[in-house]
Amino acid sequence: MSFFDLPPIIERMLMVSDKISDLNFSVGQQPQVEVNGKLVSVQPLGLQKLSPYQTELIAMTLMVGNPEAARRLAQNGSVDISYSLPSRTRFRVNIFQQRGTYSIVMRVIPTEVLTFEQLGLPAQLTDISEIRNGIVLVTGPTGVGKSTTLTAIIDHINETKHYHIVTIEDPIEFLHNHKSSTINQREVGSDAKDFPSALRAALRQAPKVILIGEMRDYETTEIALEAAETGHLVLSTMHTIDASKTVDRIIGLYPKNEEHVIRTRLAQTFRYIISQRLLPRADDGGRIAAVEICKSTPRTREYIKAGESAGKSILDAMRDGKLDGMQEFDSVIKTMIQNGTVTMEDGLGFATNRHNLLLTLKGLSSGDEYIQEENTPLAPSFDKSSMFSMIE
Repeated sequence: MSFFDLPPIIERMLMVSDKISDLNFSVGQQPQVEVNGKLVSVQPLGLQKLSPYQTELIAMTLMVGNPEAARRLAQNGSVDISYSLPSRTRFRVNIFQQRGTYSIVMRVIPTEVLTFEQLGLPAQLTDISEIRNGIVLVTGPTGVGKSTTLTAIIDHINETKHYHIVTIEDPIEFLHNHKSSTINQREVGSDAKDFPSALRAALRQAPKVILIGEMRDYETTEIALEAAETGHLVLSTMHTIDASKTVDRIIGLYPKNEEHVIRTRLAQTFRYIISQRLLPRADDGGRIAAVEICKSTPRTREYIKAGESAGKSILDAMRDGKLDGMQEFDSVIKTMIQNGTVTMEDGLGFATNRHNLLLTLKGLSSGDEYIQEENTPLAPSFDKSSMFSMIE
């Protein structure tokens, strides 16, 4: 089988915009780029709708020199790899089978490690570098910048502390240089068999900080908890939408008869749960992250250990925890709407409780007679222009 001359095709696709997050190759579609969350079709070097043969060629080209990746693709139906365009950019690539053909999604990895200020992240997250042990989780759906936020945290530690840092990733995304710290990056598939075995090995490598690309199963989660309990700072990601769902996901990985034990362990080891949502900017200038922060305090630890109930939820603790550096999505989104960073429509669409946020923007409390269940239709309805005039 011959291979595509892929670099010129990718180069042409990247010329479409400087805000591309993904490249997409799917059978029956022209090559596509994702710009500010929207797919746009392109025709690099005249490529039209892709055939099964063409997407297979692209997949095989991406895996040249990586027989282990080809084996995992054949065995599991999908594989994650990294790919570099020399002196241009790097990609996190997922190749997967669908209806007997191959599709490829290539996530663009910025070459520059951005700072908290450049990313617009809350300043209080720099406090994570002072934590000696425990677990810090960054959560959210795919494509909201979890890895970018973790990279900023690692880079801040790398600059300010004299630590040994070990990262375990699938695949390696951002490349770190040694600064004040020494940092070793291991890639699952090439440097290690899987997350659990790499994590066990890391415990013997005398790190102060361990980054795990994703806590995706019971075994990885259990070893991560053990690492946090034995004096390591563990950073990782989970595909959950907020702090409460993150706690539920971790507890759900364990047998029901171990729930009390795992709640106690998690309450003792967690330090931060940071959740992210990316909202379109009102000026069409890209997207901006809304960041929810749940921090370890006596109150949040109690709610994790004992379980949530009416008036005693993690969300309640975050709403009341501004002095502790906590914030919840709807308050952040409310501020974005009020200062014109995002539109009313987009802000409400990304809110945790759309109706409560709408009432808050009107100047009504959540205790007013108009309160409804979160998923019921809003009444009365307001047009967007009148609502903005009310806010102003």
